[in-house]
Amino acid sequence: MSRDIRDLILGMADVEEVKKTVAEKLESGVDPLTMVDGLSKMLEEVGERYERGEFFLSELIMAGYLASEVSSLLKPHLIRAERRVPGKVIVGTVKGDIHDIGKNIVIMMLGASGFEVIDLGVDVSAERFIEAVRNVKPDVLGMSALLTSTMNEMKVVIDSLKESGLRDKVKVVVGGRPITREFASEIGADGYSEDSVEAIKVVKELLGMKED
Repeated sequence: MSRDIRDLILGMADVEEVKKTVAEKLESGVDPLTMVDGLSKMLEEVGERYERGEFFLSELIMAGYLASEVSSLLKPHLIRAERRVPGKVIVGTVKGDIHDIGKNIVIMMLGASGFEVIDLGVDVSAERFIEAVRNVKPDVLGMSALLTSTMNEMKVVIDSLKESGLRDKVKVVVGGRPITREFASEIGADGYSEDSVEAIKVVKELLGMKED
């Protein structure tokens, strides 16, 4: 993402100014995938500033709103006409966490890649994740978290999948600003992604699909 869009969002600029800048970038031929990747990295910075106390909740929400507007503008440019990739994915932000912008970008990218995506929303309990896996029978379950205080909920969900006899029925991918590859391995997840672009690659790899 060009620095001007990043700076506009971090500076809480007027939404129309942000949208106009995005439109100009698209018209000038900037790759929308590159812009999405940059948006993901910018959101990581927002999360870090929030946890350091540099951003307050109002700024977190505003940055998320602006990022959502950018995502909406980029989505039509990411939808591809080639062969659609089969696969069903359930995605949700874990219990106690109301962050959804990063999750929404992943959903946008998965949809653009042809996946059927079921969004459970935010503050999703282990029980709701289990119920969804049992009823929807997805290929992949994706969980996200923004705050370090909620990341252990991912282990609760994976343990609940084991107790319910569903763990071997679905691949589990985790991600979010505080999540590391080591943590993902520790809790027994099948995959980890540090941003939305990587998430698509991980899902395809887990399902034995070749990258285009």
